[in-house]
Amino acid sequence: MNERDTLAQFLDQHREWTLAALDGLTEADAAARLLPATTMTIGGIVKHLAHMEDLWFTHKLLGEPYPEPWASAPPGEQWAWSSAADDSVDELRTLYIEACARSRAAVARIDDLDTRAALPSFGKAPVSLRWLWTQMIRETAQHRGHLDLMLDVIRARSTEKPSSH
Repeated sequence: MNERDTLAQFLDQHREWTLAALDGLTEADAAARLLPATTMTIGGIVKHLAHMEDLWFTHKLLGEPYPEPWASAPPGEQWAWSSAADDSVDELRTLYIEACARSRAAVARIDDLDTRAALPSFGKAPVSLRWLWTQMIRETAQHRGHLDLMLDVIRARSTEKPSSH
């Protein structure tokens, strides 16, 4: 397997696991603050990752304007996190699937992994497609770990037995 296929395979696997985190969730589960040390929610993570897909591949790599809902959102990344509580699990799933599809289409337009992105990243020089792909793998894997912890909390709650006093 070549490098391009390896990068695609790793990111797609993390994307699939991210979508799987939504399986069987209620809207309350998706919006709940499950870990005491953070305001992150499952829905917030999925919406944030959808935003990152569009940031890195559609906006930075191709230099295209943000698609909705990001085009109409307030500036900055916090809106994705905070507004997710207003979205259903199905809406979050669709948003993420569509963002990933746009990312795959963007990557398909670039043949060489060394091709530089149209826009600079972190206020510096443009980075390569290879860097962007690796960044998205890192970002998605990191948040998948958060999702795993949150799902553990939900699973633990569902197996707790009510006290019999």
